[in-house]
Amino acid sequence: MTDRQPVAEVRRSVRALLDEVRVDSGHLAVAVSGGADSLALAAATAQLADRRGLTLHGLVVDHRLQADSADVAARAAKQLHGLGFAEVRVLEVDVRGPGGPEAAARKARYAALRAAVPAPDALVLLGHTRDDQAETVLLGLGRGSGPRSIAGMRRLDPPWGRPLLDVPRSVTAAACVELGLDPWQDPHNADPAYARVRLRREVLPLLEGVLQGGVAAALARTAAQLREDAEALDVLADRVLARARSGAALEVPELSAEPPAVRRRVLRRWLLGAGVAELTDAHLRAADALIGEWRGQGGVWLPGGLEVSRARGRLTVSG
Repeated sequence: MTDRQPVAEVRRSVRALLDEVRVDSGHLAVAVSGGADSLALAAATAQLADRRGLTLHGLVVDHRLQADSADVAARAAKQLHGLGFAEVRVLEVDVRGPGGPEAAARKARYAALRAAVPAPDALVLLGHTRDDQAETVLLGLGRGSGPRSIAGMRRLDPPWGRPLLDVPRSVTAAACVELGLDPWQDPHNADPAYARVRLRREVLPLLEGVLQGGVAAALARTAAQLREDAEALDVLADRVLARARSGAALEVPELSAEPPAVRRRVLRRWLLGAGVAELTDAHLRAADALIGEWRGQGGVWLPGGLEVSRARGRLTVSG
């Protein structure tokens, strides 16, 4: 491996994603925590954006979970200015809500980044690596979260772009050393109270030893294969949903002959469109029973105080 391979690998990955998208507004954002992954991403993007005439925006989220969080955010912002970012913003968020601190922090972070997108067609690049993808897949498997979770994170899911999903974490760390960048070491990444930390430090190394290496790459390949299958099912579900719609209702005869996996995707799209939030697999299976296991039963209550029910061959949502 030559000295320049880590930086070159990160740049290739960013270039490949930017080659796929069209940003008419000329604005591109990078979310930076100050860690090695996002700093390596920011450095590579800065070089490529300059050549493409893109205006770069740095977005640093301050979760305010540690006493020195403002200093950490300021340090990350300073490094972005040094890389040539035209605009750098520190976004302060309040981390609270259900699901534990990891889920609450993630929800607050994505909400702040979405609100800070600099133009309607702008992308926000995120520094998730292949190792992050492997951890996401393992968490989904362990929690029985279903194929959407096991399929992991999408590389391109506007406004989000994740160009480093095929890049190991070791490469981003080496790229920072090569570039003379000084990444922040988040103490939460060493705290075994967090499930993802234990996966990273205990479970994945154990699997690598038992299976003689290559586990993170294999999990990332599995996620990619599942995403392809899920996208094919989503296309089928869209076609069925178009046939089954009758105003705000769904015609049951158009759904009853479809496989359960397609029906539940149809229901998910329809219910989300009707304003039902935070749907779980249990909610969808209960709603699907109104089609596949119909015995004249009553409606199914959903989050937000809404109810899906069946009458005269139609499904409706009321609240």
